[in-house]
Amino acid sequence: MEPSRGTVLVTGATGFIGRRLVSALADEGFRVRAMVRRPEAAVPEGVEEVVADLLEPLSLDAALAGVDTAFYLVHSLAAGRTGFEQRDRQAAENFVTAADKSGLRRVIYLGGLGETGSGLSEHLASRREVAEILRSGRLSTTVLRAAIIIGAGGASYEIIKALVDRLPVMITPRWVSTKCQPIAVADVINYLLGCLRDERTSGGTFDIGGPEILSYRQMMECFARLHGKRLLIVPVPLLTPKLSSYWVGLVTPVKPSISMPLIEGLRNEVVCRDTLLRDLLPFPLTPFDEALRRTLDEDRPGACS
Repeated sequence: MEPSRGTVLVTGATGFIGRRLVSALADEGFRVRAMVRRPEAAVPEGVEEVVADLLEPLSLDAALAGVDTAFYLVHSLAAGRTGFEQRDRQAAENFVTAADKSGLRRVIYLGGLGETGSGLSEHLASRREVAEILRSGRLSTTVLRAAIIIGAGGASYEIIKALVDRLPVMITPRWVSTKCQPIAVADVINYLLGCLRDERTSGGTFDIGGPEILSYRQMMECFARLHGKRLLIVPVPLLTPKLSSYWVGLVTPVKPSISMPLIEGLRNEVVCRDTLLRDLLPFPLTPFDEALRRTLDEDRPGACS
């Protein structure tokens, strides 16, 4: 069910997922247009670069001209926590307006697991709202929902790494027992490519995760073991995700505007509720420890990313 090979637009093309996806699409022979906000951004040879900003509607016409399918991989946390929900909302609305005008056929959006129910963190609630806005357009919207994505440069990996490296003894809240279904970044790219190739995924919403369900404590202990670090975790029931987000913001290199909302969202269990995409796009999933080993290798000084 291979679609016609029209131009594929990647928004957020220089981000953690975007730069990997652009390279993978180019390797697969797709005509790729990488949307960047600054013209000096580096894109692979043979990839078309277009300068545009989702918060500047007039810049989007050229970005979407002649595009068949777009990947929506942007969020506004990096620009600061204050008002990020409004920025994400406006960006999605601008995209839908421009997409409907251009005749874009399809968008594939990478959101977050845990976007259902009540009591969501600000971050997860915003991710869910973006999906709803994208679905409001005339284009077909495919939504993938992932939990923690394991890969060098990803915010979740950088937070875990910094905590294990810098805090051999951790006084932690109850969220260390929250269940999560982490996924290797390579598997996320495989799913994104698979959705592009297989029209049966058009218009669907799918949970994606790795082969294991782990607690955050188990993930940190596995990282410490593979990284050759000693780690003692002491849970304290009275320490809330809100309070713990402050000390995480102090000890990790990830911007507080990104790390704090992610930590506050750890009260939400993020486990796949369906396996529909596994049936449509079967491939061997990467075990958590193997994903960590690959990431540690990639993260070594001098390693190529």
